[in-house]
Amino acid sequence: MDNSLNGRKALVTGGASGIGAACARALAARGAKVVVADVDASGAASLADELGGTAWTVDLLDVDALAALSLDCDILVNNAGIQKVAPIEEFEPAEFRRILALMLEAPFLLIRAALPHMYANGFGRIINISSVHGLRASAYKSAYVSAKHGLEGLSKVTALEGGEHGVTSNCINPGYVRTPLVEKQIADQARLHGIPEAEVLAKVMLTESAVKRLVEVEEVASLAAWMASDDAGMVTGASYTMDGGWSAR
Repeated sequence: MDNSLNGRKALVTGGASGIGAACARALAARGAKVVVADVDASGAASLADELGGTAWTVDLLDVDALAALSLDCDILVNNAGIQKVAPIEEFEPAEFRRILALMLEAPFLLIRAALPHMYANGFGRIINISSVHGLRASAYKSAYVSAKHGLEGLSKVTALEGGEHGVTSNCINPGYVRTPLVEKQIADQARLHGIPEAEVLAKVMLTESAVKRLVEVEEVASLAAWMASDDAGMVTGASYTMDGGWSAR
């Protein structure tokens, strides 16, 4: 039994489903006490009960509230995200700002709130669930690509500042993962590209990948759990791709 995270407290945003839930389960399985943070109160509570952790119902778009936070976690997984697929000229400015607030400003504020505790203890793990879109661009995703590119920079700055305090900061960069967020994109992509939904995976989503399948949430979570461990103490400021070879092009 792997108890490598015994005594550690982890906070996972967007933790009620998808990649976040898988990360919460993987961290709890290794002994961490997990706080499942999500706007979905019932989903967060259900998973927290399953894992023997706690639920935190939070709207990460309320950035003013986040600015006043102080967090006592040892492991922070910034995972919460949304997607909007539309050409730039049709992209609503309010939606662009909303995506950047959730996926860039909120991680900054949570890192800011967590670092004093991590610095005081000489240990911390910041794990940012980025994307291949933190390294590459795709059409019709201006806000998402912008937010993920920004998250890459934030992660690296955190790594440089945290190094002397025992805090690491890294990004995980998956390709398309089998989650509700990805499944909801299929209809939008079919409409924008003028193809049937059944052809979206092969002709749009996986066209750049050498391995022609979706990433599974458990695969992302396994990497997050390793990053949280003592074994990954020299891994910081890095971006670990899990994209089936997409970014090798």
